[in-house]
Amino acid sequence: MKCPTHQAEEMKKAMFYNTEVDYCPICLGVWFSEDALVQAKDEADKTLQWLDVDLWNEATKFQVGKTAKICPADFVPLYQVNYNHSDIKVDICNFCHGVFLDRGEFKKIINYLKKKKADEILHHYLRSLAQEGKEIFVGPETFKEEVDDFMAVVKLFNDKLLVQHPAIAIFIANLPK
Repeated sequence: MKCPTHQAEEMKKAMFYNTEVDYCPICLGVWFSEDALVQAKDEADKTLQWLDVDLWNEATKFQVGKTAKICPADFVPLYQVNYNHSDIKVDICNFCHGVFLDRGEFKKIINYLKKKKADEILHHYLRSLAQEGKEIFVGPETFKEEVDDFMAVVKLFNDKLLVQHPAIAIFIANLPK
């Protein structure tokens, strides 16, 4: 595979958070095949597994622009989109659903999702819980993955509740067993 940025440079294979990726030794950009970005994100921080941004099914959330970069798998132009409502621009292939991240963008995505997680849990907990509960039955992931996502939201709320309200934590700890 050739680097989307340095089109003459051959990309190298590597394991990145238990996910096989291709990277450019010159610019350190990383190519994620379909679903590999989500897998790496889930491995990087398990508490973010329920926060998925679908770059293809939620087109209204993204501003799409053209780029000079070429898909290393399909040899077609990549499109540049803002990752959700962030200012992080990622390059995607509309055919193979691969994603190319420039150096440092993966870390920016993780940091963005951590902030989003805190906001969702604090301000939109019931909506997040209902959405994850619904996804258990309708997908898009497997049943087990959706149950894991649902339980992650429950655990996060429990952790956040006990930290924000230590009196509740003391009360629960003192309940008879």
